[in-house]
Amino acid sequence: MSNLVVHGGTPLRGRIIPSANKNAVLPVLCATLLTNEPLRLLGVPDITDVRKILDIFRTLGSDVQMDHATGTLDLHHHATTFDAAHHRLPEEMRSSIMLVPPLLARFGVARLEDNVKGCTLGVREIDPHVEVFHRFGGRVERAEGSLLIRCEGRLQANHHWLDYASVTTTENFVLCAATAEGTSVLTNAASEPHVQEFCRFMALIGVRIEGMGTSRITVHGGTQLRGGEFRFDEDFHEITTFLALGAITGGDVVVKNSAPENFPLIDRTFAKFGVTITHEDGWSRAHCAGPLKVQTPFTSNVLTKVEAAPWPYFPVDLLPIFIALGVRAQGNALFWNKVYDGALGWAGELSKFGAHVFQSDPHRLVTFGGNPLTPAVVESPYIIRVAIALFMVAASTPGRSEIRNATPIRRAHPHFVENLRSLGVQVEWTSEE
Repeated sequence: MSNLVVHGGTPLRGRIIPSANKNAVLPVLCATLLTNEPLRLLGVPDITDVRKILDIFRTLGSDVQMDHATGTLDLHHHATTFDAAHHRLPEEMRSSIMLVPPLLARFGVARLEDNVKGCTLGVREIDPHVEVFHRFGGRVERAEGSLLIRCEGRLQANHHWLDYASVTTTENFVLCAATAEGTSVLTNAASEPHVQEFCRFMALIGVRIEGMGTSRITVHGGTQLRGGEFRFDEDFHEITTFLALGAITGGDVVVKNSAPENFPLIDRTFAKFGVTITHEDGWSRAHCAGPLKVQTPFTSNVLTKVEAAPWPYFPVDLLPIFIALGVRAQGNALFWNKVYDGALGWAGELSKFGAHVFQSDPHRLVTFGGNPLTPAVVESPYIIRVAIALFMVAASTPGRSEIRNATPIRRAHPHFVENLRSLGVQVEWTSEE
């Protein structure tokens, strides 16, 4: 178990080049199994989930050449094999389920461990994925401690309408449709930037996709897939994280951002706390004219509100980052997580800093900001950006604080501590058995 120790109160200053978005990188890695041709991926982050998938590729006999120093990955799956009786997909990683379609396409069978999971955000059923596999002609069977998915012959193209706009289910549909004979259409598809990035990779290797970035995706399958070279964009989550760290500490952080077109709503949400975001020449910057302050809405008898839901709403994964800003800002704000039912249970940890926070129900939380805060030792749940939100509060509070169980950060942000040190923060990882 790893903890983060920080001596807070120092304004962060400097420039950061963010890593790629793990939620784009992981589905792309799974998709590489669809082709026998060599591929080169540029900007691959050195995070635990990537290492797990590369380990399974090596186990399956794929050629894997990873240069972690440059983020360059060369893959060739021409000699890959899979034996459902012996090979196991990575556990404790939600993206494992996206290895199923390419394994079905290549070997007619895939095995998924029963306890595949990601962050502890709430109930995250696999039923939508099972339904997708069924619609494409897969048979899902329960075995001891695992699920077996089988398919006789080629997958079958179909039209499907999702119950809700799930990112991984959308990506699984596209993965299945890519090798199915004919045209498949998905309605209520997820459209997040990382889904669009994944679709751009699929197009690179020869899959014809219409409707990228919309809620209706058409995939023309059955074509011979090729190799190529693909470079990942910077992660908009990490860009936002470092801008918020600069704002909450009263510093000046500039972050590389080659896709500012994803930021209008994020920028407006920063503005609700008195933070102005500017984008110029491929870089983004956060500026505060004085202390953080919640802006009063025109309808003055309601609380300033941040509603998080599937894109193009405000991104739900970023909600904890803005809760940290709400704790620090003068004034009151309502935060509403419309997706996960277990994502706000960490609010009590904020009170250890002296913050005044009220959780009104599993989906909504109110911050009464501006209270004097003191250093604290807090426990993070297994949620990446909650660990970062707790760190943000600690970094803005003079004195020594400790975020225990901060390990999830390593799943998404390589060199997180090194980047923070470059901005002037006194921070270190500590380990315990």
